[in-house]
Amino acid sequence: MDMNPKKEKGMMDYIFQFAGEYKNTYRKSVLFAVIGVVFSLAPYFLMGDMVKKLLLGERDFFVYLMDGLAMAAFWILRVLFHTLSTNLSHRTTFQLISNVRILLTDKLSRLPLGTVQDMPSGGLKSIICERTDSMEPILAHVVPEFTANICAPILIFVYILMMDWRMALLSLATLPIAGIAMIWLFKDADVRFQKTQTTTKKLNDTAVEYIRGIEVIKAFGKAERSYRRFADAAKENADSFIEWMRACVVPFSIAMVVAPATLLSVLPIGAMFTMNGSLSLTDYIMIVILSLGLISPLITVMSYNDDITKATSIFREIDDILKLEELKRPEISKQLPVNHDITLNHVCFGYGEQEVLHHFSLEIPDGSVTALVGPSGSGKSTVARLIASLWDVQGGDIKIGGADIRDLSLSDYNAQIAYVSQDSFLFDASIRENIRMGKPSASNEEVETIAKKSGCYDFIMELEHGFDTMVGGSGAHLSGGERQRISIARAMLKDAPILILDEATAYTDPENEAVIQRSVSELSKGKTLIVIAHRLSTIIDADQIVVIKDGRIEAKGTHSELLHSSALYKNMWDAHMDVKDTCEAGDAPEADDTQEAEHTQEAEHAPEVKHAKEADDAQEAEHIQEAEHVPEVKHAKEAEGGVFA
Repeated sequence: MDMNPKKEKGMMDYIFQFAGEYKNTYRKSVLFAVIGVVFSLAPYFLMGDMVKKLLLGERDFFVYLMDGLAMAAFWILRVLFHTLSTNLSHRTTFQLISNVRILLTDKLSRLPLGTVQDMPSGGLKSIICERTDSMEPILAHVVPEFTANICAPILIFVYILMMDWRMALLSLATLPIAGIAMIWLFKDADVRFQKTQTTTKKLNDTAVEYIRGIEVIKAFGKAERSYRRFADAAKENADSFIEWMRACVVPFSIAMVVAPATLLSVLPIGAMFTMNGSLSLTDYIMIVILSLGLISPLITVMSYNDDITKATSIFREIDDILKLEELKRPEISKQLPVNHDITLNHVCFGYGEQEVLHHFSLEIPDGSVTALVGPSGSGKSTVARLIASLWDVQGGDIKIGGADIRDLSLSDYNAQIAYVSQDSFLFDASIRENIRMGKPSASNEEVETIAKKSGCYDFIMELEHGFDTMVGGSGAHLSGGERQRISIARAMLKDAPILILDEATAYTDPENEAVIQRSVSELSKGKTLIVIAHRLSTIIDADQIVVIKDGRIEAKGTHSELLHSSALYKNMWDAHMDVKDTCEAGDAPEADDTQEAEHTQEAEHAPEVKHAKEADDAQEAEHIQEAEHVPEVKHAKEAEGGVFA
């Protein structure tokens, strides 16, 4: 048993953790807020002093005028220090929010792909954008004022204590009841608030799912069911907030009613002390006035409870993400590759508890072309993603040029690899900028040259703004095939020594597939190329074809060797040729490849395919399904002889 349990972080711990070099700036902000509140108490003392002078018979107007001017001066000082505090707290808050967002996005880039895929995109967007933004008024205003309004009552209490200890205790007479109410209020407050945040995230995720899947929902007549899911999530969210409010309203109301009632004890008992001569009238009036200043700041503090709970909960969620286990990579490479051959030694990997690759070993020579083929769910894409370092192996190792990829820094490793998947994500920027991501220093001429070689120059120039056309969020303004070609151009521009194509031409139209394959063949000369393909006619000239089944290598060799040595490969080839012959006979209806690919792409992104294993299976199942669909293989003849001939 842990005898020294780790103390849970509080609000100020998180602020100083994320404020960076602005820690002292925030401390100054809190200090100035405290000074401002102290100055705001001065009028109470001056007011009591004025009453005391009146009772003592002071008749000089100038004396009261000076007290009035002093009150005005203290009020101006209060406003001045409050303004300084607010200015410093805002500077710190904006920098803190920026730091948090940078840390979160950097963390996501260092996490294994599966970890990120398991996080609902709506929840990630919410924590990085809206929820982080919602902390601004709390950090910039509430926290400094919360601290200041705790200090003020302490000062007043000490002053009253110096005047009369009995009256000091009386001024706090109602606080025990208010304190019990606040303890009741704070009990499980974090749990209740976290429940509201959980239901809010669920509502956001359901909304994102509904919007992204609207085409599938309409196509399959599931609008009513999907809307009901959203409505249920909305109701659950509303119920959680109602439950939270119900739990808070009674104790909060008690605290708000009881705390200011301190005068109920101060006035009568203080009057009794005055009448029996144990308390002077002037001190009695001063204490009554100061008692009002004692309770007001505490009421302000109690009203900040929800805001403090909210910000602390958000900070904890951010901290939980930052604590997730990263890909184990050094900042500086321990060893650099001597060449670009790739070796997988007894690699094991699984999604959750289900192992997908079982002691998988493979050698890919430098400068060679290796094709990975196999049935749905065999692990082809998993192998490619492990080589691309999107995940870490769970057993064994992967080496490039003799160097374990876990001994390479992310920057050094990324320089070795260009990876193109079926899901061609484009940023909401111009076509030129999306291609230039492969090489940020590339000139406009280089971008346009690579676009010509990748077969996308012509369609780009047909657009109204050419290379300056904005592609929209996730490339929404372009078709699936157009996005794929731009993605390939981006990888070509990077000019990395290792190129991985995971069904990279699956969404291109017949007219452009042969062009792209020829350009890939030309640009991949001298590189180590790994291709995942279901159109077997495109990889017949690969240096080695690796047949994968159930996470193991079933067979490997050249196309001609496998036709004689592997029954699985021969069956796949025969099935492929049967479909091709059917296509050539004209028995199959024509279809728009790009449109079909887009439907497939949306199906891959369906919310139900949440986990990485499910996504991998769905993706590879679609490969086989496409091979069975006649229109998808109608370009086999165009690419006959192989991409790498």
